[in-house]
Amino acid sequence: MPEDPPTPTTDGGRTISRSRQLAGAAVHLYTALGTVLGFLIVIAAIEGEVETALWLGLATLFIDGTDGMLARRAQVKQTIPWFDGALLDNIVDYLTYVFAPVVLLWTTGHLPDGPLGWLLAALPLLASSYQFCRVDAKTDDHTFLGFPSYWNIVAFYAIVLDASEPALAVAIVVLSILVFVPIRFLYPSRSGALRTLSLVLSAVWAVTYAVLLVQYPDPHPLVVAASLAYIVYYWGVSLWLTALAARRRREARVPA
Repeated sequence: MPEDPPTPTTDGGRTISRSRQLAGAAVHLYTALGTVLGFLIVIAAIEGEVETALWLGLATLFIDGTDGMLARRAQVKQTIPWFDGALLDNIVDYLTYVFAPVVLLWTTGHLPDGPLGWLLAALPLLASSYQFCRVDAKTDDHTFLGFPSYWNIVAFYAIVLDASEPALAVAIVVLSILVFVPIRFLYPSRSGALRTLSLVLSAVWAVTYAVLLVQYPDPHPLVVAASLAYIVYYWGVSLWLTALAARRRREARVPA
């Protein structure tokens, strides 16, 4: 017979109420819904429902952008200490940020046929398998180390902007390599630097995502520009954070 899970207690030794445990479980269930959405994205991709797949992708972004805040508010580590929410989050993110988008790129014909297409599909899957297993993938100062496997965003722009096969191939190769490069990428919901601005701009970007989908397959150039402006901001802040971290390391090596 398996042992019953331990009864969670606070630091003061008091038993946590059932309602708080249920709240923590509800947050984990909310995160786990991403697995279902990932499955539906794959089904939509196979059935040629491209817009449906991309709308579902936006839903996964919303869940991923809000579940961490809810988890911290519900104190899930204290209320359900035997459940690894970080592992659940990684499983969901791999399905929705990596596997399902690669399937969508394949079914929409954005990857070439034959061995070259298989190789290009394999690169994000393999690189992200490594990235999601790194214990330092999320740094102590709340950044991502290496390209954070945003293949859902790559697939979105490739489809909405109808990227050519060569352009997408170059992007896949470069971004797969950047998984292994120690650039500190912005973690909008956690990074202390420019956090409020980043959250606001992330919300604006999500709106442009929805507008571009409504306009698909003929996106307005101004909406495209506004959407890509956030990508430029994201990369700019990420490079700045990388430079700051490098400077701190140099200063730490210099004796006072």
